[in-house]
Amino acid sequence: MRIDSSSCPQGSESSLTVYEQFIRDFRFRLADDDETKRRVYALRYEIYCEELCYEEPAERFDKVEKDDYDTRSLHCLIEHRQSGKAAGCMRLVLPDQRTSQVSGRLPIQSHGSQSLNHATLHPERLPDENICEVSRLAISRDFRKARHTETLAQNALRFSEQEIRCFPLILIGLFLATYALVGLTHRPHVFAMMEPRLAKLLSRSGFNFTKVGETIEFHGKRSAYYINQRNAEEEMNAELVPLYLYVQQQLGPQLKAAQARGYPALELGTV
Repeated sequence: MRIDSSSCPQGSESSLTVYEQFIRDFRFRLADDDETKRRVYALRYEIYCEELCYEEPAERFDKVEKDDYDTRSLHCLIEHRQSGKAAGCMRLVLPDQRTSQVSGRLPIQSHGSQSLNHATLHPERLPDENICEVSRLAISRDFRKARHTETLAQNALRFSEQEIRCFPLILIGLFLATYALVGLTHRPHVFAMMEPRLAKLLSRSGFNFTKVGETIEFHGKRSAYYINQRNAEEEMNAELVPLYLYVQQQLGPQLKAAQARGYPALELGTV
């Protein structure tokens, strides 16, 4: 099944399924230029620095949140078509195969290495060229809280009730973008540090993460998780497959173009 923006449903909003509505309302953008990356960093600043106070901003004046891992990451932005607003973002961190130093490892190895206790599913026991880590997922407050009466009133001119019903799919969309990029870069072994309740929530959509570390205190209770991208594709909820194909079709050409232009993360000998 092939889905692209030209084949998005053209019926009335009331006749669209929640998945069709999402495809019609949102696009996926690989952040392969400075301006799009800045939008990603700005959204992260909004969530991680202003709202949650998890991180110190890299640049307070510019209101962006970024770190050393960003230079060897693939960044994806979910954009609301009508408003042009950044709805969500994520990054896929790749190890730097040119060095054996800690600075070239995955974040999970730096921040939670002592908690990693799985006998086989450990970054150090898998080939560098096959591993990656998804992190810095962020969803704009405008889209997370649009169902609240006060926020809905403020956003009435931008978001219809039909649009709002598909906003919960933004989180799923970020993980679908992860699996799409992982597949396109041939890195089946995906790690993540996240709340156990998020792992449980994702399992309802067929994303069955394996816990590979003890629960630690890191901005709240967090555990290290692993998922095989190939298994994730096979076990994915069937209703999500058309949306996943849409994400693949959106990001595939963008990734090829980024490789041709010399995307920084892809110049580290990591892909």
